[in-house]
Amino acid sequence: MTKRPQRRGRRTGLALLGAAALTLTSASTGLALPGQGEATAENAAAATLEPGEISKSDNITYLANLPKPAVFEGEFGSDMAFQDDLAFVGNYNGFWVVDIADPADPEIITEVYCPGGQGDISVEGDLLFLAVDYARTDNTCESESSSTANPDAWEGVRVFDISDVRNPQYVAGVRTDCGSHTQTLVPSKNKKNIYVYVSSYSPSASNPNCQPPHDSISIIDVPVADPGAAAVVAKPNLFAEDGGGNPEGTGSRQTTGCHDITAYPNRNIAAGACMGDGIILDIKDPVNPKVVERVRDTENFAFWHSATFNQDATKVVFTDELGGGGAATCVDSVPDTKGANAIYDLDRRGNLSFQSYYKIPRTQSTTENCVAHNGSLIPVKGSDIMVQAWYQGGLSVHDFTDSANPEEFAHFERGPLEPAALGGAWSSYYYNGHIYSSDITEGLDVLRIDDPRTDPAAKVRMNTLNPQTQPRYVGNGN
Repeated sequence: MTKRPQRRGRRTGLALLGAAALTLTSASTGLALPGQGEATAENAAAATLEPGEISKSDNITYLANLPKPAVFEGEFGSDMAFQDDLAFVGNYNGFWVVDIADPADPEIITEVYCPGGQGDISVEGDLLFLAVDYARTDNTCESESSSTANPDAWEGVRVFDISDVRNPQYVAGVRTDCGSHTQTLVPSKNKKNIYVYVSSYSPSASNPNCQPPHDSISIIDVPVADPGAAAVVAKPNLFAEDGGGNPEGTGSRQTTGCHDITAYPNRNIAAGACMGDGIILDIKDPVNPKVVERVRDTENFAFWHSATFNQDATKVVFTDELGGGGAATCVDSVPDTKGANAIYDLDRRGNLSFQSYYKIPRTQSTTENCVAHNGSLIPVKGSDIMVQAWYQGGLSVHDFTDSANPEEFAHFERGPLEPAALGGAWSSYYYNGHIYSSDITEGLDVLRIDDPRTDPAAKVRMNTLNPQTQPRYVGNGN
């Protein structure tokens, strides 16, 4: 029997009114993964796809692939955001903008070379935000790599003006403690300010800009009328009342910051995936978020990576990035409870109640990095359906309307990379009738799903989608 995750007590009596990313490393992440690297007959038989061969369910139509621009070749493709008929695709060396007015014939319209690592990306109005998680000599796009031991090294968030999307202008760079692994937008109610929740982790005594303990996030205030004045206005400690979060030696990674936060501004809540902890935040006051619930799963979760609410905010799907994104965890020798999603019910007081795990049912080979990663809702009224990236496990569409019995009903994946390398779908999101997937090595994939369970979502139209700033979907009766 699977042991249910440990639940922490609520930290306040507040009622609620109503999260990108990974560090890519080799498979030797310090975690002992059963079967990793072993050429067992069991797993060899499961590797049925040839390199580059595509497997998909009948309800998925593969419309297009747009390779990465040459300037980004050799660097990892990362997260995405959307606005109008544009997809903004992050890369460790900057970002590129794609015209998706015709999803079957996407066209690159802008390439911005601005290296810094991670490239987690968000857009709001005329502004674009890009996360930098590698130490640089300064905050400019012309900067060079720097040692983290250099007190003058820079990491943080870059801000661009995209009012002329064919000619983005760099307007600000805000240094944040430990850089910015991911960032999440929380626009103010009056639209005059954009608050950026910056998640970072892994402090070091040798890094003067990332000193332990690091139990906080940074909050940047960006005045919409003067984005060049963007500055850090708060550094709330999210684990002050619990001795610094989950300690080492309990099965999960020690909590030394958050990996990702998904905000749901319409409901004044957010969910944080914080290494060894999953948390719920009250964000009614966006510069003073309050932790109202925390859960731990020391038996099955290695690294709390990201979170997704359902439309009614009655559920949260947390993901576990076992192996740091570089390990083959979708093999028969790794249990379905590890490297998976954990589905929790969420009540109006912010209490989380564990319901089940979900992991793709398609066994991968031992050369394919595969684990739960970034996804978003497919907006269907009365149902909870999610599309999600699984690296070389491809993308999965699963229904978690019944929290205790999630089920995949659509998928797309490629055969293993040859020679073996890190790759696959980093992010897979649903936007205005189509699925867009950012592949680490292969660029942008565009797909359509035709299924009675998801067809109603085609009626929902949006002007902007930052999946870590979860929208209140309008249309289709929502």
